[in-house]
Amino acid sequence: MKAIIVQTTCSSKEEAKNIAKVLIEEKLAACVQLSKIESFYNWKEEFCCDNETLLNIKTRKDNFEKIKSKILELHSYDLPEIIQLDIANASEEYLKFIGDNTI
Repeated sequence: MKAIIVQTTCSSKEEAKNIAKVLIEEKLAACVQLSKIESFYNWKEEFCCDNETLLNIKTRKDNFEKIKSKILELHSYDLPEIIQLDIANASEEYLKFIGDNTI
């Protein structure tokens, strides 16, 4: 099993918690961490600075497309960040945890 982290950001902690809960309940993710962040970016030719919640979603690589679809279904943004990060190294125990808690 290949493990990955999927990242996305949300405009509110409530939205982030909802996405995390659904992903865990549907066994698409083994763990989701939420962090408060401040994001700077250009959107529609305008400089933006927003407080957001970052989700780090630990899962199997095979689940990326399902997670992407679920995020698009539940997310309020027109263009949510959905990024896959490969886990190059992890303990065998943690990889087992991811495998045991996802489908």
